[in-house]
This record gives sequence, structure tokens and C-alpha cells, in this order.
Amino acid sequence: MEYASFLRKHIGEIVALSDEEFNLILPFFSYRTINKKEYLIREGQTVHSEFFVLKGLLKAFMSDESGKEFIVQFAMENWWISDYPAYKIQGKGDLCVQALEDCVVLELSLENKNRICGLVPKMQQFHGTKAFNGFVALQKRVLSLMRNSASEKYELLLEQYPALFQRVSKTMIAHYLGVSRETLSRLSHQR
Repeated sequence: MEYASFLRKHIGEIVALSDEEFNLILPFFSYRTINKKEYLIREGQTVHSEFFVLKGLLKAFMSDESGKEFIVQFAMENWWISDYPAYKIQGKGDLCVQALEDCVVLELSLENKNRICGLVPKMQQFHGTKAFNGFVALQKRVLSLMRNSASEKYELLLEQYPALFQRVSKTMIAHYLGVSRETLSRLSHQR
């Protein structure tokens, strides 16, 4: 289980688990490989799980009636991804989650997440901290979309996640930033 040390390090950034505690929770995670372009979640599907990325890159997105794509989140190594409102209620989702590269993820169902937190109470702190940090990042992104110019949004993304620009197309970055592909090209040439 080569992924075990990666997961343990990730959890250890927030809470320290004993070997016994970690070995207790490890079986609740399901190891999955996902091929490029494969979906983990499709719009309208009941969402039972969230996914921790060990390797690769995924996107969470929705499309409008005309097929225009709106990317809500990218998730690369050490990040979590799901359609969280649907995951919380175990209901039908509005988002799709798709692999942009061949990926390896750990799947955690809500049922197993609750079991883990019951067995090892420190995991409540871990999941709470991850959720809070995710909320903070999402709020910052929404505020940036509302008040920053296209140039400022581009510069901020480039500053925060420079590796993303090497891994995804400019079209996807444009969809994430809420700008046209042409605007993004202009911004990248101005640098």
C-alpha cells in the first residue's frame, strides 16, 4: 500500500495519528485508478463519495444548455474533490468530476467518513479543518471573480498555482476564470 504513507503525511499536516489509529482508518479508503477523460461523478448522479488525489489532475464543472463549460474546481495531488452539496445530502449532483490526466485517487464515502470520525475522533478535527480551508478558498475565489479584473484573476491564479498552467489548456483556465479564450491569450501575451 504505497499510498498509505502519502495519506498519512497528508493527515499528519493537521492531526497526529498513532500507528494504531492510522491502521484503523486506512481500510475505509478505496484505492481507484481513473483514466484520462473518465468521470468520477456525472451531473444528476447521486453522490456518495469524495476523492483524495494521490496522482493526476481532475476538474469539477457544469455545462449550460449551450454546452458552455464552467469549471468550479481543479484538484491535483494532495487535494480533495467532489460535488459537496450533493455529497452532504447523498443526493443528485449538479457537477461533473472528470479526470484531465490518468489519476490515482482514494475514495471515501460519507458513511465511511462518519465511521472514521467515530473510531478516531481526531479525524473530526482533520475533516473540519479541510472543510474550513476549502470554504475559505472558495470564498476568496468568489470574491475575486466578483471584484477583480480579468488581468488580476489571471495573475492571482498564476501566482497561487503556477504548475496548473503546465497541466491544463488555456481554454480550461479561461473557463475557470470566467473569461473568454481570447482574453486569456491577450493576458498571457502581455506578461
